Amino acid sequence: MPDQVALPIGVFDSGVGGLTVLRALRARLPAERFLYLGDTARLPYGTKTAATVERYALQAVGELARRGVKAVVVACNTASAAALPALVAAHRDLPVIGVVGPGAEAAVRASVTGRIGVLATESTVQGGAYPRAILALRPEAEVRSVPASLFVALAEEGWVEGVIAESIAHAYLAPLFADANAPDTLVLGCTHFPPLRAAIADAAAAAAAATPSGVPVTIVDSAETSAQALSELLVARGLDASGVPGPDHFLVTDGVERFLRTGARFLGRAIDPAQVERIDL
Repeated sequence: MPDQVALPIGVFDSGVGGLTVLRALRARLPAERFLYLGDTARLPYGTKTAATVERYALQAVGELARRGVKAVVVACNTASAAALPALVAAHRDLPVIGVVGPGAEAAVRASVTGRIGVLATESTVQGGAYPRAILALRPEAEVRSVPASLFVALAEEGWVEGVIAESIAHAYLAPLFADANAPDTLVLGCTHFPPLRAAIADAAAAAAAATPSGVPVTIVDSAETSAQALSELLVARGLDASGVPGPDHFLVTDGVERFLRTGARFLGRAIDPAQVERIDL
């Protein structure tokens, strides 16, 4: 068991968005080491079919397992929605968690009215993973999902505040607040979206204030809730580490320079090029 405890935690995403989850994991679990895999050669996953996403996810998590990790966080809402059951079945001895379940649980806890909005990629919305997860916990809930794919490009370009970000946020949120059944909780159902949290929150507050109920809106970030879920899992299985961790390591399938440049925005700090390795899947 001591050897297993010392193993890193695998974190998988289609690209750089999962670094928001890694950032939350690092803050919550400072004694752990992390092995991050971004499938940058094949992003975005959000516009691909579920079968394709599942195939890619199995390859990526298989690589993490081969390198030796004690748990895996699927830090991609699209991959969590499309591939989590297949990943769990393929790695029965390896704890694998996604970001959809923790995000849904947090939304259910936060919502007073039971009206919940989900902002996600087109693939995640079409797959219906969040409504299924939320309704399984709260059958009377009303869940409305909006595909907000432009947020991905805004986050990667660093345009997370100002007129452009605010205008797009208002446009995406308008349908959710067009009637009396406006949500009181919004789930950021894509790991690219947390950098835009302030713009989304401002747009939601303005839209909510214009509705008859004027109910304040709570923003749920699946990165933070997933970090809490992983922490609880590690403790329950006796896998939580202590002491001073070694450096994190990053695997990418293409575009190392872009990963270093863009990834720093999502991780909140510069990434050491010596810690980044290009691989083929």
